[in-house]
Amino acid sequence: MSPPENPTPAAPSEPSQPPPPAAAAKGKGKKKDEKKDDDLSEEDLALKEQLELYVVRAQDADPGVQKLALESMRQEIRSATSSMTSVPKPLKFLRPHYGTLKDYFDTMPESELKKYMADILSVLALTMSVDGDRESLKYRLLGSEGDIGSWGHEYVRNLAGEIAQEFQKRQDDDLPIDALMELVQQIISFHMKHNAEPEAVDLLMEVEDLDLLVEHVDATNYKRACLYLTSSSRYLPAPDDMLALDIAYTIYMKFGDLANALRIALELDKPMQYVKQVYTATDDLLLKKQFSYIIARHGLAMEIDDEIAADDNDKELLQEIVNNTKLSEGYLTLARDIEVMEPKSPEDIYKVHLIDGRGASSSLDSARQNLAATFVNAFVNAGFGQDKLMTAPSDSSSSGSSGNWLFKNKEHGKASAAASLGMILLWDTDSGLAQIDKYLHSNDTHVVAGALLGIGIVTCGVKSDCDPAFAILMEYIAKDDSNIRIGAILGLGIAYAGSQKEDLKMHLSAVLGDSQSPLEVLVFAAISLGLVFVSSCNEEIAQSIIFALMERSEAELGEPIIRLLPVALGLLYLGKQESVEATAEVSKTFDEKIGKYCDVTLMSLAYAGTGNVLKVQKLLGICSQHLEKGETHQGPAVLGIALIAMAEELGSEMAVRSLERLLQYGEQNIRRAVPLALGILCISNPKVTVMDTLSRLSHDADADVSMAAIISLGLIGAGTNNARIAGMLRNLSSYYYKEAAHLFCVRIAQGLVHLGKGLLTLSPYHSDRFLLSPMALGGLVTVLHACLDMKSTILGKYHYILYIIVLAMQPRMLLTVDEDLKPLSVPVRVGQAVDVVGQAGRPKTITGFQTHSTPVLLAAGERAELATEKYIPLTSVLEGFVILKKNPEYHED
Repeated sequence: MSPPENPTPAAPSEPSQPPPPAAAAKGKGKKKDEKKDDDLSEEDLALKEQLELYVVRAQDADPGVQKLALESMRQEIRSATSSMTSVPKPLKFLRPHYGTLKDYFDTMPESELKKYMADILSVLALTMSVDGDRESLKYRLLGSEGDIGSWGHEYVRNLAGEIAQEFQKRQDDDLPIDALMELVQQIISFHMKHNAEPEAVDLLMEVEDLDLLVEHVDATNYKRACLYLTSSSRYLPAPDDMLALDIAYTIYMKFGDLANALRIALELDKPMQYVKQVYTATDDLLLKKQFSYIIARHGLAMEIDDEIAADDNDKELLQEIVNNTKLSEGYLTLARDIEVMEPKSPEDIYKVHLIDGRGASSSLDSARQNLAATFVNAFVNAGFGQDKLMTAPSDSSSSGSSGNWLFKNKEHGKASAAASLGMILLWDTDSGLAQIDKYLHSNDTHVVAGALLGIGIVTCGVKSDCDPAFAILMEYIAKDDSNIRIGAILGLGIAYAGSQKEDLKMHLSAVLGDSQSPLEVLVFAAISLGLVFVSSCNEEIAQSIIFALMERSEAELGEPIIRLLPVALGLLYLGKQESVEATAEVSKTFDEKIGKYCDVTLMSLAYAGTGNVLKVQKLLGICSQHLEKGETHQGPAVLGIALIAMAEELGSEMAVRSLERLLQYGEQNIRRAVPLALGILCISNPKVTVMDTLSRLSHDADADVSMAAIISLGLIGAGTNNARIAGMLRNLSSYYYKEAAHLFCVRIAQGLVHLGKGLLTLSPYHSDRFLLSPMALGGLVTVLHACLDMKSTILGKYHYILYIIVLAMQPRMLLTVDEDLKPLSVPVRVGQAVDVVGQAGRPKTITGFQTHSTPVLLAAGERAELATEKYIPLTSVLEGFVILKKNPEYHED
């Protein structure tokens, strides 16, 4: 598009945001001319004559008379433009004379008077100039340097719109922009004084100078300016989005709002240096403890060094929090408070007695049903440290010792059963490792493999200085039995996800590069590397995975499990946008069986959680092609749409609608992926519309579609105990009572819905849906990609892939603690979060709230605020662990 055309499309809407006054002026003007002055009141007539006189006098030869006329005209306009409900009368009456004044202005000699005249023309142009002429700005630049604001808000807004267009044009034509920038300075300070922060930010984005904002914000409006910056960053293209966040970070640091600065630091590209700055900006140990809780929740692996805390005791304390060692304790506090400590058995979840008719009596002890029960038991009792199958005391007659349950499973089923112990003892490393230890000495390789995986699961997200998981699992990595190797490798991947541990890179890359490694060991080594180095853009690992892919034979490329290799490659670039391009180019050279699949997977993971519209369109384009049989790359494309669009509410709603279309018109392999895509879009957030769609699909004629839909029902209800989904799943269990595979999926979904007895969530977003945890997303993506071909993974012998979902499991709690980090019960209001970005005044941030005392559960889309003045929270977002300090100004009545 050539430069001059550029400003025009935007012109009609931009000059003044609310167009009605301008439009109204034209309409009224015409009518008034026709009726002449019949229906004017006397004062209006007087005003009109007065103004016409001023217009004549303003063209007088005597400068004194001119000056007086312009002064009076100025007074009239000023007094009228202060309110802008309708077009001010002086502007209306001066309409017919706008042309004459313009012509006379061109003949005036340079003088103060000419500048005076320019000011008045600039205001008149507000309602009279032709769209796109930018006359208001033109005369403003010729006029005197007076205060802009005195002409009223509408005038300033209109100017801002014209500046944006003019800036674009001058940029294209390489003209100087200094005069414009001076004006911008004035407008920004006017906006900031008048609570119009969003307009100020918009203008600065248009003229590409956000740095100006930092000097204009003050303690009264910085929060609103930053809120607008951070929420608009979701909609900006790269690199503008990071720039907006960077400015917000600078502003928060300037005003010492460190907890919010830290949140933004975690969202920026190179978080570590920013995080250090936040820590070193304060000497308050309590604040540092709060930062450590936020970092632990985000899953950032971080060493507390002397810069952050000089004292050794403090250092140890902070490191403990960052390592997440307090998580298990806090979670159990919540469980005791809500009174759900009682272990549940799978039967309590299935509630067979509520199902009438067939399927009620299918209590056969089949190996597959027992395997399903193992998973349900692990999901439901996750993190509680006790259950009725694995940890039950051996003398109880009900289920016999845990050994008995283990051996009710066949071969690889035993691996999942042993690993489920890790899930039950989740986050409790000390007792967890002690209880799992006995299985490491079993003679059955499957049991050993499961125990190794269990060790990884138990230490998931919880780091420790002595690295027990690393020490134990490393011994088994090079064993002969491939089951044991997979257990150890996947255990390492889960235990150290997101930690970027260098020692692991060496050992696991060696497995990848070893031509003797069986395919499955190789794939899991790649996945583990992907999880440990998630979002790190680590070139060496990318190279090793690429070589591993290139060296596979035709037959191996036909194996379904090979498709997890591109996923592992994608995990390295998760959410890192352009950084993936070099690797994506290489992937185009692969064998055609996997090349396209790899390309699409890389793109969808690299843009996951960015909301990039162009990439969504590209993936929709891939989905619209009709392919021959045997092409598989449309599945990841469908998942990709969901992964990219989940970044913000609007995008995810639009994605749900697009996915509906794909269901109607897509090929079979697309339809199989759609339920999973819906599952990740609304994960742990059971929206009724999506629930109904999935319920419909769960009876689909195509077995793969219905199984995916059933699993997705579990995903959207994960950890919510949603009664409606639970009912649907019970009905499905009787509907599919003869189909072993479907029944297995129903059971898994039932386990997910009651995840942690309803205390956990799988959502990768936290901190008011602002931060995305790469570990959590990495775990979900891996499981979803495995579900694209259930028959060969989850329904085959790789069902333990399901345990990777543990990376996304987090308590959905708010636990308030006092200054000694002991739980402290205070009243809080919990309600639906309201989006208050850019709203005037101090609007309520939650609606329809109830008051509870902490600890409390937060459902998707809920927000909490303190209901007492007695304490001050150290962070504005109340989620997870929040430290409260006493309010010194609080006096009990």
